[in-house]
Amino acid sequence: MKNWKIYLYLIFTYVIMQIGSVFLVKPIFQYFKGNPSLTAQEAEYHGIAWSLFTANTLAAIIFLLLIFTRKKFFHVFKGKPASVGSTILWGILGFFLALFGQMAAAFIEQLIGIEPGSENTAFLSEIAKVSPIIIICIVFFAPLLEEIIFRRVIFGGLYQKTNFIIAALISGLIFAAVHGELQHLLIYLAPGLVFSFVYYKTKRLITPMISHLLMNGLVVTIQLNYEKLEQLQNMHQSFISFLLG
Repeated sequence: MKNWKIYLYLIFTYVIMQIGSVFLVKPIFQYFKGNPSLTAQEAEYHGIAWSLFTANTLAAIIFLLLIFTRKKFFHVFKGKPASVGSTILWGILGFFLALFGQMAAAFIEQLIGIEPGSENTAFLSEIAKVSPIIIICIVFFAPLLEEIIFRRVIFGGLYQKTNFIIAALISGLIFAAVHGELQHLLIYLAPGLVFSFVYYKTKRLITPMISHLLMNGLVVTIQLNYEKLEQLQNMHQSFISFLLG
């Protein structure tokens, strides 16, 4: 089986997963709606969370079955892949680089008048508070599925035909656009470029997966504990004011 066929199958599966999760929301919502202890909004949030989890699980299974039929699927770059230790270190470094990149992107967006904050992230965080199952989708399934599609299939496929810069830019722009917040294109492009870089540097797809997982994990942790962090910040400011008299 040629690589391009697997690429098409993986992309097709990814697209069907996105569409399928939308169609699954209604029947799952109806199931949770029958629970008298849940409000209509809570039932809706459970419907969204479990539909994503179901679609992501099926997609992950299909991805793995397709990939394991092609032994050389992960062979993109020439040379020896990084060691396990180096891979982990680059994965952690990639997380910090992506974080710095997003901070720089946010600063640029503010300079050109774009309001900070992601509605998509805030919405998913609200769902996570009601239905924590969605955290698995955000922290584990997203890095797995998205890195296979955007880094291995798109970036890796383009890199073999062009060069690093072209492949990283195109895959990064598609990665940013798919998140559905074009006003925050730079916010998503920055980590996309970093993930391509650490993948290229280590020649292991697990590296950007680690960076991506840490990135999403941090965002979820902050969002779910935002009120506590705000209270802690207020206490810190009060303490400083007290010391200053």
